[in-house]
Amino acid sequence: MAAVWQQVLAVDARYNAYRTPTFPQFRTQYIRRRSQLLRENAKCGFEPGLRRQYLRLRSQLLALRYGPLSEQSSFRASSVRSSRTTLDRMEDFEEDPRAQGARGHRRSVSRGSYQLQAQMNRAVYEERPPGALVPTSVAEASRAMAGDTTLSENYAFAGMHHIFDQHVDSAVPRLQFANDDKHLLACCSLDCTLSIMTLSPSPPTVKVTLKGHAGPVTDFAWSLSNDIIVSTSQDGTLRIWNTEDGRCIREVVDPEASELLCCTFQPMNNNLTVVGNSKHLLQVVNISTGKKVKGGSSKLTGRVLSLSFDAPGRILWAGDDRGSIFSFLFDMATGKLTKAKRLVVSEGSSISSISARSWISREARDPSLLVNACVNKLLLYRVVDNEGTLQLKRSFPIQHGSQPLHSIFCPLMSFRQGACVVTGSEDACVYFFDVERNTKAIVNKLQGHSGPVLDVSFNCDESMLASSDATGMVIIWRREQK
Repeated sequence: MAAVWQQVLAVDARYNAYRTPTFPQFRTQYIRRRSQLLRENAKCGFEPGLRRQYLRLRSQLLALRYGPLSEQSSFRASSVRSSRTTLDRMEDFEEDPRAQGARGHRRSVSRGSYQLQAQMNRAVYEERPPGALVPTSVAEASRAMAGDTTLSENYAFAGMHHIFDQHVDSAVPRLQFANDDKHLLACCSLDCTLSIMTLSPSPPTVKVTLKGHAGPVTDFAWSLSNDIIVSTSQDGTLRIWNTEDGRCIREVVDPEASELLCCTFQPMNNNLTVVGNSKHLLQVVNISTGKKVKGGSSKLTGRVLSLSFDAPGRILWAGDDRGSIFSFLFDMATGKLTKAKRLVVSEGSSISSISARSWISREARDPSLLVNACVNKLLLYRVVDNEGTLQLKRSFPIQHGSQPLHSIFCPLMSFRQGACVVTGSEDACVYFFDVERNTKAIVNKLQGHSGPVLDVSFNCDESMLASSDATGMVIIWRREQK
């Protein structure tokens, strides 16, 4: 019945905004203490009926004190614009004769990487339920090694480990653990700053605050070695930061004088960063020189909101606020971008998050793309060829009408049957979905935020999950130890 206590905490969190509105630190301290007390009481073994009665009484008392909560639809967009949804339609880009050489080169890029695997899998996919993965000869042995622990048990959380509130009252749109690190994470805020936090040694603390942007910080990315962070801002600059002392190493001003909305490192060459701006432009920047790479620019149909490379760094996907996802082929030698495919997810609906993964689980290689779009669904696509063509595989219902929500694949490939993805939602919850389960796909739901959950991030061993929301709160969740 731990879920009942989490519901109690969720009710407290949603009323927390009404408590001492001029003292946000007190509100944070209050919710921390409530989380601690509820975890302690959950161990006492009260009867289930008594717990549910307490939840009802608690809700009634808070409603009498502060007034009834508005419906969760207040977090949704007032309406999702009627649109022509074409989830499976892909478009080829016919290029001028000068680009035919590039298209010929495109066919030679990792030819077997996606096409061969897709051909091998298709015959089996036709005989399996939608979303199921291709089994391998070692799958049963892998499950035997893992024991009988279900995916739901594997992603059970004991409660809040810590709450960071240094950005209180300003949304935290992005947060991310450092690469291959259990205790170091960073987040950016609309208050024009970034924070680098450490969870060890206890108590967790803010290690350094990155100050210098003159506008809200929209996105950031860790370098592979975690020694630098790049960030984008509505002030029209890309900044490179030293993560040890917080110094700004370089500032790169957007030549278009437009807001910079997203960024990502080229995974095989961290000297190159891809940046998207509000004037529909995607561009590759050499962070050592601060200059754009020749041939590394391309136009989208709308404001560029999200970016993701595949693991080898040969395909880049970009999403815009008009509902389109574009795939680009990346030339590893020159940094040149070649536009390949376009998918219209839903016209007029923002693509707020894209996440690529070559392997979802140990069952089989299954290149996939996880997408948040403002269609009240989390979308999972299959990558079917080496040009980044996408085919819809699964969708999962969440509340997403207007906020810039993000989602992730769980970083570890489990020996257990099933594969998990995690997403934020506008109903102030964090959802875990099993992408292989055809019915009742929700594996877990975490409650405790008081506003839309914008981003989620696992540390490298999945012992901690971080989530951030539109009110500026960052919660660190601790997974139960088995």
